[in-house]
Amino acid sequence: MLNASLTVDPAYTIGTVDPRLYGSFVEHMGRCVYTGIYEPGHPSANGDGFRQDVAELVRELGVPIVRYPGGNFVSNYRWEDGIGPVADRPRRLDLAWRSLETNEVGVGEFMTWARAAGVDPMMAVNLGTRGLEAARDLVEYCNLPGGTYWSDLRGGDPYGIKVWCLGNEMDGPWQTGHKTAEEYARIAVETAKAMRQVDPSIELVACGSSNRAMPTFGSWEATVLKEAYEAVDYISAHAYYQQHGDDRASFLAVATDMDAFIEEVVATADHVRAVKRQSKRIHISFDEWNVWYQSRFVGETNLEVEQTPRLIEDVYSVTDAVVVGNLLISLLRHADRVKIGCLAQLVNVIAPIMTEPGGAVWKQASFHPFALTARYGQGTALQTVASAPSVPTSLYGDVPVIDSVAVSSPDGVVIFAVNRSLDDSVALDVDLRSLPSLSAASHTALFDDDPDAVNTAASPDRVAPKTVDDPKIDGGRLQAVLPPLSWNMIRVS
Repeated sequence: MLNASLTVDPAYTIGTVDPRLYGSFVEHMGRCVYTGIYEPGHPSANGDGFRQDVAELVRELGVPIVRYPGGNFVSNYRWEDGIGPVADRPRRLDLAWRSLETNEVGVGEFMTWARAAGVDPMMAVNLGTRGLEAARDLVEYCNLPGGTYWSDLRGGDPYGIKVWCLGNEMDGPWQTGHKTAEEYARIAVETAKAMRQVDPSIELVACGSSNRAMPTFGSWEATVLKEAYEAVDYISAHAYYQQHGDDRASFLAVATDMDAFIEEVVATADHVRAVKRQSKRIHISFDEWNVWYQSRFVGETNLEVEQTPRLIEDVYSVTDAVVVGNLLISLLRHADRVKIGCLAQLVNVIAPIMTEPGGAVWKQASFHPFALTARYGQGTALQTVASAPSVPTSLYGDVPVIDSVAVSSPDGVVIFAVNRSLDDSVALDVDLRSLPSLSAASHTALFDDDPDAVNTAASPDRVAPKTVDDPKIDGGRLQAVLPPLSWNMIRVS
């Protein structure tokens, strides 16, 4: 057994956790929408065609905001195709995923689902094949009370969509309408101005780099923010991780890459802030992140156009779930600057929730650390000062065997921690002497004798959190044991 220690002190404040840190993402891709959240004729479907068994799990997952409708899909999307009588809507070729889009679900249907599911929308506009006029009209359609062409065409109460993304991954050569940083910055600024002229209360997200490995990473953010700093509130970041070969040790350490990514974007944004003599700070919208085995995805090579193809339906193991929990720790560790996060995606497509058409719905292993962190990780994020042995990795060098963060609230303190060791438990000593009122603790962990265990429709509860023996608190010190390769939540009240 290894030994490690943490100090938790309310003076070590990071920042207030924005509940939107626990958002998700619905894209018109694969089976996320059709046979995912929407399936008329399913035994659980309501009168609007939305699966209530899925909606129940969405509420349990605890996502407060959902980004829509893409993703790469949005860069070839005509939002007007998804309004008006469904029978009159055109069927279109989606270039991003080479699929047939029926437009049965459009902005109005999505808003109906979002309100019923208790989530706020985060709407993306097409800056690939379209631009300022279409974006301006969409804000008018969604947010104006009435008295104009688009708002009257909507009818009913305005949607009041607060957060808007100015395109998606416009730095990527794969993106329909891909642009240079200079080209994107100009269209983003002018579109932002027009959108705010319709609704001055909205918040806007500029496209950052699609990932940290992009050749233009850093220079893209600097160029875009130099032009758009005054016009936007957030810059986006996207990151996906997977295990390469049998290098599980490096996979369990990928949160170190997310940490570096966030800190480098913050440094770039603050450099532009200093140069421009600005008082406001640009925050990060980490609006796509997850484990995704991209090496298994062959791309859009099939010349046959399908409706609702099964795309990137990764099945997540215990190991994947521990990594998801660690990535959430990274986001919480930067809660002062990361204000929005979107786990990509919500249903079926690299998702925590899986369905079968006409059949079952179940939770993937990754559902559990996300749902528990979203529920209990509300309040003020605290640094945890740690002393722990290191484990070697081929990609990130030596990394601490445990990674952790704490969140304080009026109910007490919650410690989230992962044990990255493949074989050894960790005896954890937590110094809580600065919080003398805390006296009772509980320990929940996700681990398994088989780190490759998964949930399926036939065995939906094969992987689930376990209650570990209650940690002991004596003299302001808490003692707990973290199992090998585990995600842990210790609640102290």
